[in-house]
Amino acid sequence: MTRPRLSKDFIRLCKKITARRPKTVIDHILKHGFITTQELKDKYGYNHPPRAVRDVKENGIPIEMFRVAGVDGRKIAAYRFGDPKIARFGKLTGRTVFSKKLKQVLFAKYGSRCAIYLEQLDERDLQIDHRIPFEVVGDATEGELNSDDFMLLCGSANRAKSWSCEHCANWLEQKDASICRSCYWAYPEDYTHIAMRPARRLDIMWVGAEVEVYDRLKKKTEKLQQEMPAYVKKIIEKNLY
Repeated sequence: MTRPRLSKDFIRLCKKITARRPKTVIDHILKHGFITTQELKDKYGYNHPPRAVRDVKENGIPIEMFRVAGVDGRKIAAYRFGDPKIARFGKLTGRTVFSKKLKQVLFAKYGSRCAIYLEQLDERDLQIDHRIPFEVVGDATEGELNSDDFMLLCGSANRAKSWSCEHCANWLEQKDASICRSCYWAYPEDYTHIAMRPARRLDIMWVGAEVEVYDRLKKKTEKLQQEMPAYVKKIIEKNLY
């Protein structure tokens, strides 16, 4: 595969990225020309490759996907630099690195709790995430970031949100912030849709001693040959009246 000639300015821009995850992707592409999803998982331990690639995009570096043959001969996704002249973001200038101050403000406002699962977790297990995806509105270009624009999510909730948002028509095409403002993934406490679908969602996590209850529920549904979500819905509906 012929590797494109990169300008010194573009390489200089790449070298300015210091955050570990996007830097890992960028350095690999600079050295090898591209990186595959398999390499992201096996070599670098990123079990959600699109998230790692998204970090690169959010730092203003254009990335494009293509297909290559994996070790087993099957086609897998790979990523390389896109053309800087036709970068997707236009008005976006790259994601601002979150400061410790912003995280402290969010903990003071919301506590050490995941906004989706509503579970108390260690601070180290929570991540800062844009309520409205960066790809839709970017970050403020002047002044400090507004803490109201961010939420705290555990890793599992963040991955679920990323997957849902990345498959939403508003993310891919419309880029309308008002649609996001009424979405579950941005404001789970007050929403009218989930990624533009007329749906409602309840995320439940069993922790500590509650895990035993979950295991019993799982065995029960397996015995009844029923899906767990449907069984839980029946229990809730039965006890509402």
